Amino acid sequence: MRRVSIATTVSSGNFLPATDLESKLAILADAAKYDASCASSGSKRESRGGLGSTEGMGICHSYTPDGRCVSLLKVLLTNVCIYDCQYCVNRVSSDTPRARMSVEEVVRLTMDFYRRNYIEGLFLSSGIIRSSNYTMDQLVQVAKTLRDRENFRGYIHLKTIPGADEELIEEAGLYADRLSVNIELPTLGDLQQLAPEKKRDEIEDTMGQIKVRRDEVDADKKNGLRPPRFAPAGQSTQMIVGATPTTDRDILATSSTLYQTHRLRRVYYSAFSPIPHADSRLPGQAPPLVREHRLYQADWLIRFYGFDAGELTSDEQANLSLELDPKHAWALAHREQFPIDINLAAREMLLRVPGIGERGVKRILRTRKHHAIRDEDLSRLGIVYRRARPFIITADRHPGPLMIDRADLIEKTRPKQRQLMLFDAADSASNGQV
Repeated sequence: MRRVSIATTVSSGNFLPATDLESKLAILADAAKYDASCASSGSKRESRGGLGSTEGMGICHSYTPDGRCVSLLKVLLTNVCIYDCQYCVNRVSSDTPRARMSVEEVVRLTMDFYRRNYIEGLFLSSGIIRSSNYTMDQLVQVAKTLRDRENFRGYIHLKTIPGADEELIEEAGLYADRLSVNIELPTLGDLQQLAPEKKRDEIEDTMGQIKVRRDEVDADKKNGLRPPRFAPAGQSTQMIVGATPTTDRDILATSSTLYQTHRLRRVYYSAFSPIPHADSRLPGQAPPLVREHRLYQADWLIRFYGFDAGELTSDEQANLSLELDPKHAWALAHREQFPIDINLAAREMLLRVPGIGERGVKRILRTRKHHAIRDEDLSRLGIVYRRARPFIITADRHPGPLMIDRADLIEKTRPKQRQLMLFDAADSASNGQV
């Protein structure tokens, strides 16, 4: 394992030390933009501050499940790192400007921003300096100081360093709302190719420690005990997509395994960003952002719509369609299962109809207890009529035996292109519709 001290990095000429806090923030907040796993969903910690935010360095906006916008200070403790991951702009061989903040500087910055109502929480990550334990201890010290000395009740997300001692993981979970451990790349082969210093086993061991501790807390609660809170917003991970030729089929298989094995709340997919002086094995262009979007849609179907990861792709079509959302593409590829009777079909099958979301299914099940659903009811139930029509039978309409087999069904059901609105993401976050 290659380890390079900070002093060595400085003497290499690549280190441009930032001395004032503003310069450090400019460097470290910019370096943190590559980390996508900063949503604050799941936190129930009481906030003493009001809503509000302002534009500024290092502030990102996340959405809670109820659609509330939360502003986080998203920053690295340092972008100095002893590893040489080829896809990372902060790798030890990169000539990017470097900076490091002390524990006190991060604490002061967080409290100052919070008192000004710029932020409601902190997302703190770091390059690995000296060792996993040293870096993890620094992150924990920030959270501990905020909680114990400053009485900070806002949201804290700590990026957990793989390989850190169990005692440090335990302490981190007591102070943070969410912990996350980056899986880095979708497959073991990808990791061996581009980041051989990082070990998949070590990463998953750390995830396992967090899961075990959370399970213990839940068991104690069921037994009537009142254990200390441990990462109440759960754990998440992030993987870089598009740095290797790995298919969406393999990516979703990895995500599904992580959800089942480590009880993750979220897997975040971060499209690879080309970096200066990159390794020749890396692509020169970023993958289309729509690929990242399709992966999130597929991930949602796996977690909430009952799809298996293997259903959404095939050996012949190993990548998700960029033109159609994964559920729409699945329905068109499985026309033999349609049309279904909306007044008789099971919930599991209704969830597979394009244009019908989770909330729409609840409304269908509730409504059909009282009367048979007719075509005219669909819009009122929140169903996208144009997309769902060929796939369902209502009380007064049957699409006909040939409708589902018509050659132009894709064009007939394809969503119309429209200009996205600024708050579309907030709407999706609040209604959970796919």
